[in-house]
Amino acid sequence: MSVPTPAPVAEAPPGQPRKAATAAWIGSALEYYDFFIYGSAAALIFPKVFFDASDPATATLLSLATFGVAYAARPVGALFLGHVGDRLGRKKIMVFTLILMGLSTFLIGCLPTRAQVGTLAPVLLVLCRVLQGISAAGEQASASSMSLEHAPPDRRGFFTSFTLSGTQGGQLIATLVFIPVAQLPEDQLLSWGWRVPFWLSVAVAVVGYVIRRRLQETPAFSRQAATEGVVRLPLAVLMREHWADVLRVIAGALIASVSTIFTVWALAYATSEAVGMSRTSMLWVGALANLVALAAIPLWATLSDRIGRRPVYLIGAVGSAAAMAGYLWAISTGSYPLTLTLGIIAFGLVYSAANGVWPAFYGEMFATRVRLSGMAIGTQIGFAAAGFAVTFAAEIAGPGGDDWQAVALFTGALCVPPTLAALSARETHKVPTELLGERAGRSESHPETVSA
Repeated sequence: MSVPTPAPVAEAPPGQPRKAATAAWIGSALEYYDFFIYGSAAALIFPKVFFDASDPATATLLSLATFGVAYAARPVGALFLGHVGDRLGRKKIMVFTLILMGLSTFLIGCLPTRAQVGTLAPVLLVLCRVLQGISAAGEQASASSMSLEHAPPDRRGFFTSFTLSGTQGGQLIATLVFIPVAQLPEDQLLSWGWRVPFWLSVAVAVVGYVIRRRLQETPAFSRQAATEGVVRLPLAVLMREHWADVLRVIAGALIASVSTIFTVWALAYATSEAVGMSRTSMLWVGALANLVALAAIPLWATLSDRIGRRPVYLIGAVGSAAAMAGYLWAISTGSYPLTLTLGIIAFGLVYSAANGVWPAFYGEMFATRVRLSGMAIGTQIGFAAAGFAVTFAAEIAGPGGDDWQAVALFTGALCVPPTLAALSARETHKVPTELLGERAGRSESHPETVSA
């Protein structure tokens, strides 16, 4: 049976695509400020505050494991938030995730330490981290869906890239906040200094809420709700019509391992006794790499609007395997100029190719009625594995935590599934928005839908 031709998606009101992209950028930046200050604290502070400092290696391993806990919670959050987003709209999820992230991050800054309440302290830390993970599960998928569905068809790559440049902006802000904090005297840093960045999440939540509340729902979702209706069980439709694309997105999302290893494990390794670089100098590596990424991401995304998603994504996936090996080698030499240069190349330039393109690449695989579910579930399962890549890296690095070659090989291996996923995917950059994700043989009746 032939696919029914959907009615063309109504054009967004003038300026709305740019407003949607701006809301995605600012919201993601503020949200991922919260998320990434945890990564810096997990590498530099939490081993001494929430775990047994008499065994530094084990304390660091446990602290990095709590970083991964949020990624384990992400698939669960994706099932719920994806369902709600495809039933009620993208905007509601964008507002909810921002509030939840801000609240859970603020609470981390209020937690008692191990010295005060014993083992209850890390338990409470993990609970807050789970809430962060649930929030992050819906953030990028809803922001990317919102930007994609508002964007002009020939500029979807550019507009959706604002979501990921926003996450880099959030990571940059988090790093810049931690630089003066890391310079505090040790006693002040471990008593109150580390809490300040977490308390600032109150301002994060307020600003983000104001911005996102003013955004309109997308024309694509509004047309879907008004004509065919929304899907009763998005997951069922997703698994029936898009299961292969979900698998591709899961495999592709493993590319995020490059980010987590760069941000957390490499930071811990460089500042360990084995290398001995200062906390402040290594935080500047991350800050400058993210600054370069802010410019590189929209440029890669614009290129993908011209030549396609697949070739640009492959540059990032294949190139990151080699670039990260070079970066870890640079750290092992103890040369800060070399580390800074290769860090900017690896994370700021090469990784940005895949990072800037995936919001459009993944989102274009799915039809409007299940787009948020498809992106959320696929990415969050893959991101869950990427989150625990830090813990595995710490184990692979050995008792001394200095086997960078093993970690480099491990990182390279994690770049293989994203490469295969891209090679097997369709090229979609020229497909009209209303036809994205449509399949031949789809039934013209939609018993699985209900009126909005």
